[in-house]
Amino acid sequence: MTSTAPVIVPGKPGEPAKTLGPGDPIPAIPSPTVNATDVRYVQDMIVHHRQALEMASLAPDRAKSTRLKSLADRIYDAQGPEIKVMTTWLQTEGLPEPDHHADHATMPGMATQSQMTSLRTATGSDFDHLFLTLMIAHHQGAITMAENQMINGSHEQVLRWANDVIAEQSAEIRRLQEML
Repeated sequence: MTSTAPVIVPGKPGEPAKTLGPGDPIPAIPSPTVNATDVRYVQDMIVHHRQALEMASLAPDRAKSTRLKSLADRIYDAQGPEIKVMTTWLQTEGLPEPDHHADHATMPGMATQSQMTSLRTATGSDFDHLFLTLMIAHHQGAITMAENQMINGSHEQVLRWANDVIAEQSAEIRRLQEML
């Protein structure tokens, strides 16, 4: 006897489920193994988050806006623990951690050394404007990296992290743009 009941196949994080008919092939279950995209994403996101922490740590002493200071605190409080979790994951998988001074010139959204120097020396409204502009670009870069992970990654935990980055940083971009 052949069943005519549909089969519901869950999508990746952030994707809708699919309904398969009786004759449709069932897609492969996502792999719990690590591929090169997973490793690169985690290593690069650690470096990316480190720069966000550096930027956010400047706000208490340099920003004029109390709201900006509060948002910078939230960025710092969220991304610090994420770095620890990702570093622990790399260690558990027996993979190398990124060098603290890893090259990030090709990473989307990263501020240049010149931009970081300008941010470190700015104060008041000038700092606020520069911080908001750089952090919006920084978050947009993180979303680009996460979208690539969602397309090419294979490890479910890393895919969940990428999905979280897209959701969280999209919401923060909206708040940053409102403040700009």
